[in-house]
Amino acid sequence: MVNLGSRAKRKILEVKLSRYACYLIAQNGDSRLKTISLAQTYFAVQARKQELFEDEYEKLSDDKKRLYHRNTIKRGNNSLNKAAIKSGVKDLSKFHNAGYKGLYNGETANDIAKRKGLKYREDTLDYMSLDEEIANSFRISLTEQKLRNERIDNEYEANSAHYNVGKEVRNTIPKVGGIMPEDMPTPSVSAKNIDINKKIRDFNEN
Repeated sequence: MVNLGSRAKRKILEVKLSRYACYLIAQNGDSRLKTISLAQTYFAVQARKQELFEDEYEKLSDDKKRLYHRNTIKRGNNSLNKAAIKSGVKDLSKFHNAGYKGLYNGETANDIAKRKGLKYREDTLDYMSLDEEIANSFRISLTEQKLRNERIDNEYEANSAHYNVGKEVRNTIPKVGGIMPEDMPTPSVSAKNIDINKKIRDFNEN
């Protein structure tokens, strides 16, 4: 409801635009208007940033790409944890294992670590190949979207959602000719060591 000059009130429709809708409006608007001009500039700058990022990403070595995606997964898991807790999850370990079970044909995080031959306290996520990281990142992102979009509000449904998303990602891999995650090679160097080595090189160069 909005107040009118006559002290009366009137109900108006409020619309929330998607980012893409804002982009289309800006690109097709009158650039003589300040708001349209600013919006067009904003989207042009963002597009250029994305182009520069893609150029830089392609120049990275495979190890640095692994490190980049490992950090992306770390941020994604932090965001997923918040969404899971909001959805009623109390046992985050069980919740994450549900996703692993879906993606890895019933394997938990411990099962994956044993198969990879990892030592005690070595993190499974630090010993994933680039393709394996991307598959897990996709699982994490889709699960968070599902929890929020479907407004899941209990632990059982949240765990089921994570398992089902993992399963769907798994089912997609062979359809596009990919390698199943449990058959992907295990890197000999952990992502943590890549990060440490990078910091040492940066320190020596400076």
